[in-house]
Amino acid sequence: MKSLKFLLIAVVLGSTFMACNKYSKIEKSKDPVYKLSMADSLYSAGKYRIAQTLYESLFSSYKVDKKFEDLYYKFAYTYYYMEQYKEAEGLFKGYLEVFPNSARAEEVDYMRAYSYYKQSPKIDLEQVNTVKAMNMMQTFINNHPGSSRIAAATEIIDKSRAKLEKKDARAAQLYYDLGHFRAGAIAFENLLNTYPETTKGEEYKLMVVKSYYKFAGLSIPAKQIERYSLVTTAYEDFLDRFPDSKSQAEAENYSNLSKNKIKELQYEQNSQTTKR
Repeated sequence: MKSLKFLLIAVVLGSTFMACNKYSKIEKSKDPVYKLSMADSLYSAGKYRIAQTLYESLFSSYKVDKKFEDLYYKFAYTYYYMEQYKEAEGLFKGYLEVFPNSARAEEVDYMRAYSYYKQSPKIDLEQVNTVKAMNMMQTFINNHPGSSRIAAATEIIDKSRAKLEKKDARAAQLYYDLGHFRAGAIAFENLLNTYPETTKGEEYKLMVVKSYYKFAGLSIPAKQIERYSLVTTAYEDFLDRFPDSKSQAEAENYSNLSKNKIKELQYEQNSQTTKR
């Protein structure tokens, strides 16, 4: 078994050495036509790393040649296929600057935006690239109104907005869970304003009502009437927005509790005034 294992290792190492030696000979070749032909073959075979190296070494030979556009195009894609999206985006941008009238310009413009989308990080991290991807996809749609890629670009925008919404919703819920109820109410209200297309509007507005109710309950007596009034106002807005909501009874309960608290507080204030 050990002999077989060592034999297999030797075969693999030998094959790797032969492949490296073969590619090294291609790289060292002084024939640009041969190198370009090999680079294209390797690119087609999915061997993007070595194809990338060969394409880059050919820049000086083909800089003023009509074949340079195709070379540069494939060179940019080698980075994309190897998931080096930041570099790919930069090269797609460069392609558009050098070949603005290319028949591939629309495709490359889309791929530049898509490369930003591929850099979109996990939801708990900063979403700068997600926002950038959305903006670039919208610019793509504006610049290419008849493109067959508009549906795909729109889908990317929708997915990106959903991701941003989820992140903002987590932040709003965290405020609530930590007992920062005023900040939670404002954050949930902002969710409604920022994402009017959301399917969770009722849930967010209910959380506004609940947050203000909790906020009022923790306030000093002198501020409670004013803050319980925020609950009733939020409930009225809830009712206007979602008259058929299944959560209406729960929201109404918070409003009724708030109205009762307001009456109690007003009665106490009036009683104290009378005693004086």
